[in-house]
Amino acid sequence: MSLFQNELTEYLQKTDSKDMLSLYHAVSEAAMKQAKPTWNKPRTRKTACYFSAEFLIGRMIYANLLNLGVLPELQQLFLQSGLDPNMFEGVEDAALGNGGLGRLAACFLDSAATQEIPLDGYGIRYKYGLFKQYFKEGFQQETADDWTQFGDPWSVRKEKEKVRVDFADQSVWAVPYDMPVIGYGGKCVNTLRLWQAEAMHAFDLTSFNDMRCNDAFGAQIAAESISSVLYPNDETQEGKRLRLKQQYFFVSASLQSILRQFKAVHGNNFSKLPQQYAIQLNDTHPAVAIPELLRILMGKENLTLDEAFPIVQDTFAYTNHTIMAEALEKWDVSLFCSVIPEVYAYVVMLQNKLKLDLHGKGITGGAQACYHLIDENHRIHMARMAIYATHSTNGVAALHTEILKHDALKEWYAVYPERFSNKTNGITQRRWLGLCNPEYAGFISERIGNGWLTDLSQLKKLEPYVNDAHSLRQFVEIKRRNKERLAGHVHLYEYGMQLNIDSIFDVQIKRLHEYKRQLMNAFSILDIYFQLKDGKLPNFYPMTFLFGAKAAPGYYQAKGIIKYINEIAKLVNNDPDMKDRLAVVFVQNYNVSYAEKLIPAADISEQISTAGTEASGTGNMKLMLNGAVTLGTYDGANIEIVQQAGEENNYIFGARVEDIRGAADNYNPKAIYHANAHIKRVLDSLIDGTFSDGGTNWFRNIFNSILEGTSWHRPDQYYLLLDFESYVEAKLLANRDYQDSMSFAKKCLQNTANAGTFSSDRTIRQYAEDIWQL
Repeated sequence: MSLFQNELTEYLQKTDSKDMLSLYHAVSEAAMKQAKPTWNKPRTRKTACYFSAEFLIGRMIYANLLNLGVLPELQQLFLQSGLDPNMFEGVEDAALGNGGLGRLAACFLDSAATQEIPLDGYGIRYKYGLFKQYFKEGFQQETADDWTQFGDPWSVRKEKEKVRVDFADQSVWAVPYDMPVIGYGGKCVNTLRLWQAEAMHAFDLTSFNDMRCNDAFGAQIAAESISSVLYPNDETQEGKRLRLKQQYFFVSASLQSILRQFKAVHGNNFSKLPQQYAIQLNDTHPAVAIPELLRILMGKENLTLDEAFPIVQDTFAYTNHTIMAEALEKWDVSLFCSVIPEVYAYVVMLQNKLKLDLHGKGITGGAQACYHLIDENHRIHMARMAIYATHSTNGVAALHTEILKHDALKEWYAVYPERFSNKTNGITQRRWLGLCNPEYAGFISERIGNGWLTDLSQLKKLEPYVNDAHSLRQFVEIKRRNKERLAGHVHLYEYGMQLNIDSIFDVQIKRLHEYKRQLMNAFSILDIYFQLKDGKLPNFYPMTFLFGAKAAPGYYQAKGIIKYINEIAKLVNNDPDMKDRLAVVFVQNYNVSYAEKLIPAADISEQISTAGTEASGTGNMKLMLNGAVTLGTYDGANIEIVQQAGEENNYIFGARVEDIRGAADNYNPKAIYHANAHIKRVLDSLIDGTFSDGGTNWFRNIFNSILEGTSWHRPDQYYLLLDFESYVEAKLLANRDYQDSMSFAKKCLQNTANAGTFSSDRTIRQYAEDIWQL
């Protein structure tokens, strides 16, 4: 009997309290005790540190129990005690991230611990994670997500290890909360350290008693606001200031923590720092760590720039997640100096050193402008800094990396080609198959063993079963049961909506952004609806379209798209002609736990970003792994998915990167609109009274942005109309193919069998070997 089982059995025997919350804490504490001895083992190897503004962890309890190997024990104990093993599904879901970036960070931590690679995460312990979403009359509404409302048994506050972080207008304590990151099998436990901002001084009771409430609460509120909310709205200067404060807060605290550990062993011999620590910058959010480390080494430890810069460069590496200019962070110098003026001096030093280095490579005068860290408009370019002052820049899918090298960052690649590499993203199969789809996981293990849990390449052994009729029938039955489970959840949480489990489940779940083209999906659904009403699709197989997405609170175009999809859903779902033929559901508050129900039930995975805009994607990998076919563009990791599983087993459509480059200068969406009756009909629905946007004018703005453009982008920036016809054709082809259930099941099983390369275990090994030299 394990320590976990002993602890839990003793608890169940001695307490009469069987309520969900006390059981949750008891189970969590028993698991923490089981993990503690391994967690406390001292490190003797070089450590990698993952700096990320987001860690989209999701529900921790079941994943940790699975990795400790005690989940079956819990299930057995609960069943023996007459308890529901799934009772913790509503307890916690740590949404400390926005989407793929944060979920990738969580997968990397899981994979590193499983591979026994010493990798610790560093970020912010947001009091409120990504907002909770609900719909009111089809509009997105946001409420605070207090993810610790039931307590946080998985975090350990390390009061003695708090550090001070200074800004121009305040100083705060950064207090670390450590979470164990338990590898599969429990042989390695790494750490996720999240920082919480607190006031330097205790609450001023005297001021409060004198009714000077502003004095009593002011400093406390100002400090705590830094770690209050994930991604505060940055439409205002104050919002931008708070974002910069958040970024500096966690990297400064993390660097102080790392250097304290380093000095305890190596003293002031900082030349050894890159031999002991590798720091990976997850996108540009933590890039301010570069001048901050320079400031500490030079301003506090008295190194010269010539001594400090090689240490900084050899310690840091940078992952780029986007080619879109608007997503590559830039800070106005005036704002930067109003928040962290001491750090700015080191940005200037980096700028001057860069100029000298470029001059030494024969790049002089005006030719240097595209490299400047501080441009002529007095903006600091964080991506440029991250490329210049690190030893490695990697993309996250093969196409993305090629675009970085030969287009988006070509001037940097020309100067530092040796620094660029590709590390295609991955996902952890423990959570995204073993945990979320246990029946399918059992189906796989019955045929090939369970070695795939730590070596996903073993899935290739499934290929012989693609032609096994019994296996295909069993696959179809499992998929149907997963649809039943999802349908039950949707019925409970989505206004009593009844899903037709005998329909095709077409799923698009991801952050709401124009380049991800949820709007094009909506247009296609409306076109299919009109065709069905006109009697033009006589052999159409029933389809249920499922969306899950949150729009940033200040992103009104995205909010307009959500409202539009919900208007389409209202039209379709209330039309008696569509009963059991067509349905549209936009699920509320899409998060990791909802994804764990949607993904196993999906037949079709919508991955329809404009070619050249999606760096990689990881949702596409999760859906592929769980036996869904990809309906997508030749973009991001879709390319590698079809290379692995075969284009014949997926549905690729639309313009490719080279097509878009060729068409860009002469692209005329208005001409397509007037020439194509299908496109005109669906686009006109935005303005002809078919749907109401509640007087916001959002639908008119969407219509105009496609045909007229806006002040910040050209008409139909993401080529919805260019790809529309081929997209609808591909969707209807998938519909026809699905009607041969065994043939479609073969495609699905081929996708699972060829998903082996998309494990984050593989990705993290590549980082460890090629970048961190662990």
